[in-house]
Formats: sequence, C-alpha cells, structure tokens
Amino acid sequence: MRRRSFLGLLAGVAAATTVRAQDSRKATLYKNPQCGCCEDYASYLRKEGFQVAVIATHDLDAVKAKHQVPENLYGCHTTLVGGYVVEGHVPASTIERLLRERPRIRGVSLPGMPLGSPGMTGPKTEPFRILEIGPEQRVYAVE
Repeated sequence: MRRRSFLGLLAGVAAATTVRAQDSRKATLYKNPQCGCCEDYASYLRKEGFQVAVIATHDLDAVKAKHQVPENLYGCHTTLVGGYVVEGHVPASTIERLLRERPRIRGVSLPGMPLGSPGMTGPKTEPFRILEIGPEQRVYAVE
C-alpha cells in the first residue's frame, strides 16, 4: 500500500513539474501593430518551443513603464515570459538560461534593434550584449 502511495506522489510531482515547465514557455509579446520584425521574433520564439501570444498596442511605453524597463534598455517590443520581462530581440538561449537560473532581476534586454538578432534581417556585426533589467543593469549574457 505504501509503495503505491509513494509512486502516486512521484507521479504527481512529475506532472506538476511538467506543467510548470510548460507554463514557463508561455510568452506574451507586446508590439506596435505595424511592426514586422516583432512578428518575425514571435515566429522565431515559436520555432524555439515557446507558446507566444502577440498583443498589438499603440502604447508600448505604458507596457514598458508598467514592467519598469528603463528607457536606455528599450527594445523594439516587450515580452513577458515565466515572470520576467524580455526586452527586444533577445536570443532564445538567453531566455532559457533566465528561466533555468531564475535570478532575482526583473528581466533582460537587448536594447535597440541590432542587425542579425533574432527577428532582424542583416548580418550580425558584433556580439550581442544582453543586460539585466534590475538595479545595476549588468551584462547578463554575450551572444
């Protein structure tokens, strides 16, 4: 009897872990209605296994302000995933690291619209410096 209870408990823990992992891959991307690179970024995230809902808005500044993104870290669009804010064309590998490590920051940003970043056309001309959105704005990743 105890063995069945233990196996049932293990199955429940495994199911809960799977649900949490799936939930952490759900993303909401806020973008300007006319922006095509934002749609390309959403498609990129979907190919990387994220479930992305896109919300078009003419007031991205309000979204960024609500999630405390400093102006110097603004990117083209704002994505919410796993309790974090992801600003701009951040590579999926950095988002996956963020979700795995769960640091005590608000999120990460690849400011601007760097050529060659996910969702952007053109050649990559230098490594991407991805910054923390937090009190110190330290470099979180270089890709």
